[in-house]
Amino acid sequence: MDEMTNETTTVGEQLRAAREAQGITLEDVAGRTRIPTRHLESLETSEWSRLPAPTYTIGFAKSYAGIVGLDRNEIGDALRAEMGHGSQAPRPEALVFEPADPARVMPRWLVVVALLALVAVVIGFLTYRNRQLTPAATDPQAESTPAATAPSAAPTSAAPAAAATPSGPVVITANEPVWIQVGERGGGRALFQGELAAGQSFEVPATAKAPVLRTGRPQSIRISVGTADAPAVGAPDRTVSNVSLLPADLMRGPTATPGAAPAPATR
Repeated sequence: MDEMTNETTTVGEQLRAAREAQGITLEDVAGRTRIPTRHLESLETSEWSRLPAPTYTIGFAKSYAGIVGLDRNEIGDALRAEMGHGSQAPRPEALVFEPADPARVMPRWLVVVALLALVAVVIGFLTYRNRQLTPAATDPQAESTPAATAPSAAPTSAAPAAAATPSGPVVITANEPVWIQVGERGGGRALFQGELAAGQSFEVPATAKAPVLRTGRPQSIRISVGTADAPAVGAPDRTVSNVSLLPADLMRGPTATPGAAPAPATR
């Protein structure tokens, strides 16, 4: 480890040098650690802005070190020190605003008038809208169908939800060692079953039609859709199953079937 440190200056360069010395490609490391290749490349070039939070990045580095024969703890400590001494993106300086010129400030009375006009417009709009939605008391047909306007409201409320769903691969990353099972809903083909090490990831195949998750420790995993993190899929130390891994379902919140008992402590 000392000889490697003398030849390189960063943890990323140490990992790359050890990998090249053994004739191992980045794809080999990605296949054995289940860490996306793009994260391994960013780790070798110290591009912290393209990596997850420091906790996950250090976990990636430890897994990488174990593959190329470096000491996991030494690599983790070195990377923690490196990221804490200026390797991260510089913090932007606070902007200083000078006081505005009083001669250019809008008169107070004009601001009050503008606000009152805005309130009047809003009240007028709401009154007009309520009259349009409320059926006339003398119209028997209107009274018999009070929910006639309901269908037109459904597409309006559904459109923003669909637009807010992020796109990108669904990736499950372990915060600590955890057992997971991923397969197709209804007893279909198994996609993955086993334990993920801390910092190790599994990317759900884009070809999966109805992938679902089962795990006994929901608090030990982080699920991301593209660059967005999904909500937690269950309560800590409770077995959950049939958790839909489709992006739209994940971003809506937990859809899991809870288990009957807490997960074993060894999982």
